[in-house]
Amino acid sequence: MADDRLIVALDVANVVQGLEIARQIGDAVSFYKIGLGMLTGGGLALANELKQEHGKRIFLDMKFFDIGATVEAAVRGIAQYDLDFLTVHGDPQVVRAAKEGAAGTNLKILGVTILTSLDRADLDANLIKSGDIGQITLERAHTALEAGADGVIASPHEAALIRALPVANGRLIVTPGVRPAGAASNDQKRIATPASAISAGADHIVVGRPIWQDPDPRKAAQTLLGELPAR
Repeated sequence: MADDRLIVALDVANVVQGLEIARQIGDAVSFYKIGLGMLTGGGLALANELKQEHGKRIFLDMKFFDIGATVEAAVRGIAQYDLDFLTVHGDPQVVRAAKEGAAGTNLKILGVTILTSLDRADLDANLIKSGDIGQITLERAHTALEAGADGVIASPHEAALIRALPVANGRLIVTPGVRPAGAASNDQKRIATPASAISAGADHIVVGRPIWQDPDPRKAAQTLLGELPAR
């Protein structure tokens, strides 16, 4: 089984492209993320096929945010697909509703702290309280975990601080914004290398374009996996 610390984000247009990338990568990767961008391109069908027919683990990145009853119903619907991870916004009431929807299943609920594409200027524009972005991320992680989240999504820059929280003991930290040395940052603003993210306390790293845009996605994945510290 491939090292499941690497989650490859299939941020492509549709099922056909997603399946082709997974075919090219083969057994080098065992965990895939399918996000909101592919929802209308058959994202759930792709998730189900990769899980049921190819034995892959699946992270469904929907970032649900709504009133409790709606979140609970949406998560209950997702849970029937027997997937592995699902994201919701890390607000406590959203996390609690999502956990209700996932009750009795193996679906793990991950709370989003602060998106890795945002910086302090973005938070100001969004009327989010003043202060250091790392501290705000830490506070949001703490409240999400206290509300029952199985883990959090956070930048590699905050992973070590979150890992040090007592409430984070036994919980997951999943880090997007990871780029191999020398790779383009694209629209991510708070990034780190795979090795530094894992060393900081992340359980899983999420990497998309540096792998699936590569002419040889399998080799790109293997190279990145070679950068990870030993377990």
